[in-house]
Amino acid sequence: MPNSTTIKNLSVHPHYSLSFSFFLLPPPPLLPNSSLGLLMVGIRAASSWFAFLPLVLVVAAGGGVSFLGEKKVLVLRPRFQLEVTKTSEKCLPQRSRRVAGATILEVKQQGRKDATWKVLAGDNARVRSLQSRLGNTVANRAEAAPSEARLPLNSGAKVQTQNYIVTIELAGKQMTVIVDTGSDLTWVQCVPCKSCYSQEDPLFDPAASPSYQPIPCNTSTCDSLRAATGISGVCGSDRPSCNYELSYGDGSYTNGVLARDSISLASVSVEGFVFGCGRSNGGMFGGTSGLMGLGRAQLSLISQTTPRFGGVFSYCLPTQEFDSSGSLILGSAYDTFKNLTPVVFTNMLPDSSSYFLNLTGMSIGGVALQDQFSTKVLIDSGTVITRLAPSVYKLVKDEFLRQFSGFPPAPDFSILDTCFDLAGYKEVSIPNIRFAFQGDAEVEVDVSGVLYLVKQDASQACLAFASLAYEDEVGIIGNYQQKNLRVVYDTVGSRLGFAEENCGYS
Repeated sequence: MPNSTTIKNLSVHPHYSLSFSFFLLPPPPLLPNSSLGLLMVGIRAASSWFAFLPLVLVVAAGGGVSFLGEKKVLVLRPRFQLEVTKTSEKCLPQRSRRVAGATILEVKQQGRKDATWKVLAGDNARVRSLQSRLGNTVANRAEAAPSEARLPLNSGAKVQTQNYIVTIELAGKQMTVIVDTGSDLTWVQCVPCKSCYSQEDPLFDPAASPSYQPIPCNTSTCDSLRAATGISGVCGSDRPSCNYELSYGDGSYTNGVLARDSISLASVSVEGFVFGCGRSNGGMFGGTSGLMGLGRAQLSLISQTTPRFGGVFSYCLPTQEFDSSGSLILGSAYDTFKNLTPVVFTNMLPDSSSYFLNLTGMSIGGVALQDQFSTKVLIDSGTVITRLAPSVYKLVKDEFLRQFSGFPPAPDFSILDTCFDLAGYKEVSIPNIRFAFQGDAEVEVDVSGVLYLVKQDASQACLAFASLAYEDEVGIIGNYQQKNLRVVYDTVGSRLGFAEENCGYS
């Protein structure tokens, strides 16, 4: 009688809901030393015209691959060759739109072909910077109001950055910006530009906008810069406008003038939106126009639009770098979600402008870590790799190695120290990883967020978690572990929710 188990597949076509029944058969008698088995897969599509199809697949079951316990199948396909893209190429169409009263921004991820080391090094620099300033800002709250906006959210690979991007309109001009929950100030590059990096869209020209207004010095809005950037607004004797300076942990920076203008989010217009008009900018922004700050300080987009969207937003990050997108939803348009599981909520920790949660445990392959814990973590869309306290990371690493055994080791890579050579496998079965948050909210990491493929042939595939340097540093849940999840931020209710969702809307 064949053994059976249930495994979730890595990728599902957005139009179908698939169910899997797996039967692992022993190797044929004529091949006593074979490591091949037969896997019976039943696939059922949601569409009525698509009948139940039984498939027989041959899979590699040797080399430490086991189908016992809670595991998922990871298909080791070569990653898309990023060298075919150039910064002069336009991004995929950004389908910002209104659906059922919600404004949707399409989300795309940004990445670089030959800068994997730089990506993780920059990620580490960002984490160090976050550790230095966490806890220094105060939450800003406002009254909720009914309105929604839904924007397509995409991979930023075509504009050469590792983050996720959306397209907005500023004074009627399209701007592609990075989505960052760890920042507050929204800014774009402006003319006249003293020092600007190359971007896809034309620079924003304040002179061409009749609604543009610089923020004067010695105003409450100018004073809000300190909470948003860590540096008070700068007022020169010959320049009555409020000037800002902002540096990021990876060495990127933007300096310019604080101003107001109209912003459009998938046809929802917000007048008098305060943003940074960058005159000197540089760093790892790829070909974007700037950055959208989704933090909780007074100048963040979320705080400024609370009268329209009620302080609620959510996103779904796609797993693919090209030809698919997720969404950024501003407002509590729960009926527009495509989640596969109910949204489970956990409370945000109070008295902070950042998004802190209480992580109470983790499990690997259904096995709870030996020492359960209660630790403060930050959820951040701008950090790539999840960071854990050294003691917690050791528990995760040891249990993962115990279950994911038998594969050849590979060298460490940057901040990743648990790597494998999977070049000889077309697919592998890997243990499920779950986070547990305060309030019995459990979140399962998508299979695409467990291993980081350093090399396209999978000869260097690393556990996509890293250790912090010290026990008292704050853990961070990065975007690599947030893929294929609907993450809901309710800043007024001070809670954060998760639901599984197929985020690749091609």
